Amino acid sequence: MKITPNEAGEYFSIVIPSWNNLGFLKVCVESIQKNSTFKHQIVIHVNGGGVDGTLDWVKEQGFDYTFSEDNIGVCWAMNLMRTKVKTDYILFVNDDMYVLPEWDRFLKEEIEKCDDNKFYISSTAIQPYKKDGYGIQANYGDTIETFEEDRLLAEYKNYKFDDWMGSTVPPCILHKDMWDFVGGYSVEFSPGISSDPDISAKLWMAGVRKFKGLSDSRVYHFETKSTGRIKKNLGRVQFLLKFGITQKEFRKSFLHQSETYDESKVGTVDVKSPKKLRLYSRYKAISYLLLRGFGLAKKFI
Repeated sequence: MKITPNEAGEYFSIVIPSWNNLGFLKVCVESIQKNSTFKHQIVIHVNGGGVDGTLDWVKEQGFDYTFSEDNIGVCWAMNLMRTKVKTDYILFVNDDMYVLPEWDRFLKEEIEKCDDNKFYISSTAIQPYKKDGYGIQANYGDTIETFEEDRLLAEYKNYKFDDWMGSTVPPCILHKDMWDFVGGYSVEFSPGISSDPDISAKLWMAGVRKFKGLSDSRVYHFETKSTGRIKKNLGRVQFLLKFGITQKEFRKSFLHQSETYDESKVGTVDVKSPKKLRLYSRYKAISYLLLRGFGLAKKFI
C-alpha cells in the first residue's frame, strides 16, 4: 500500500496535545523537524489557555492548532485536532517526547507492507525510569536542563530490542478512516487515563488485528510531564465496565502485549472461556467499587 503525500508534500499528520508545557513542546517539535525523513503536518492542541506562552509560540511558528481556555484533557483535545488533519494518517505524539532519526521512515515502510488500513503501529520509547515490555529503560535526563541529547543520538541504536506485539501507546499511527470508524477518542475517559487501551479495544472490535510496535522507530520519552499534574479518572474501572474485561486481560489475551512480534499470533486470543472471563471481570469491578467505598481498594485491575 503506497503512501503518497498531500498537496503540501506532507505524509503524516502529527497531533500533539500540550498543556502549558512549552519547554518540552519546543524540544519535541524541533526533533520532528530535525530528525524526520519526510515532511509532516504538525497539529498542536493548546490546552489550558497556553498561559506559559504556548499559544503565542504556536502562532508564531505557523502550525495548525486547536485551543481551549481550560484543560479539557487528551480525549477532547485529540478529537478537536482531528478537524485539522490534512493527510490520510494520524500520528499521536506526546509533547514530552523527542523523536530519533528516521523514526518516521520505519513507520512509513511498515504501513506500506500492509494490504489495507486495519493496523495500529507504535514506535518504541526509550525512557529514564519506567521499564516495561514495550520500552527501553535508559536515562538521558528527565528535564530540559538534564537532557543529554548528543549522548542519546550517539547511543540510541545500541540497545537491542525486538519488534513487539500490542500497540496501544504513543507514538502510534492509524489511518484516518479507522479513526473515524471507531469515533476517535472516547471522551468518557477524560482527562485521559486508559484512553490508550480504549482506542485499541475499539479498533479490535472494528476488525483491526495488527497491533505492532517497531523497534527501529524510536523516540525518547521524558515521562508523564502532564499526567502527573491532573486529577486522574478511574480508567481501569471504566474500561472494565465498558468492555467486560480488565485492561490487563485485554492487553495480554487479545494483543499479546510485550511479546516479541510473531505474525502467527496476530488475531489469536488466549481466552479459553470468554463468557466466564466477562463474568469474572464484572465481579472484580463490583468488588473494586465496594472496596473503594470502604477505603480498602487494591490495585488489582
